[in-house]
Amino acid sequence: MNSDATKAISTLRGRGEQLHIVPQNLIELWNVYTRPTERNGLGRSVIEAQAEVTCLKMLFSLLLDTPTIYQEWERLVVAYGIRGVNVHDARLVAAMLVHKLTHILTFNISDFARYAEITAVNPSTF
Repeated sequence: MNSDATKAISTLRGRGEQLHIVPQNLIELWNVYTRPTERNGLGRSVIEAQAEVTCLKMLFSLLLDTPTIYQEWERLVVAYGIRGVNVHDARLVAAMLVHKLTHILTFNISDFARYAEITAVNPSTF
């Protein structure tokens, strides 16, 4: 998947697209990056995670959280009847809508298919 993601990012940058991340992207990365391997994580240290986060903040524009994101998230979870773990994806969509972003690059297309307001793009399609 890494090569597909890298190729997609390179292609988008080549087209002049602006690529962004939000704090939740970094928070979820930290979770997986530092979680033990026996619990489906990468088992990396805090120092390694910090270095990865620093690198990502240099590669992508970091759009910060605002109070409006919570309001948009609440609207989305009610409007779409979101339950359980899917609340995290709804928060990403809320941040996208507040920051006026229309596309998300994700391998989990089905997780975002319900949201008519955005377009999910699989990196393997590049």
